[in-house]
Amino acid sequence: QTRLVESGGGLAQPGGSLRLSCKASGTILSVFTGSPMGWYRQAPGKERELVAAFTGSGETVYGDFVKGRFTVSKDNVKRTHYLQMTSLEAEDAAVYYCQLRPYGGTREYWGQGTQVTVSS
Repeated sequence: QTRLVESGGGLAQPGGSLRLSCKASGTILSVFTGSPMGWYRQAPGKERELVAAFTGSGETVYGDFVKGRFTVSKDNVKRTHYLQMTSLEAEDAAVYYCQLRPYGGTREYWGQGTQVTVSS
């Protein structure tokens, strides 16, 4: 029943920026507020890897490759979480997926994926 809709992917130049959004529907505001959620990415021939996420306690974690370039945030009222990416590199090109595990539940939900391309 829970659905995640992503937006904001596209083409960026090296050194440029993109902001990805993930809108959740089918979840109660109070549940969303306490839910772990984040972003993962997958390039062709590679495993899906963590980009950035909120833990169940509200703390943030980042993949080792981020190196301060990306920031995850959220708006509980809008039931939306974001990934602000700056200083993009060619190696960042991948399909990015948002993820949510409703608080108190056991199942994870995933967005459809949005393509990020970095090229001159």
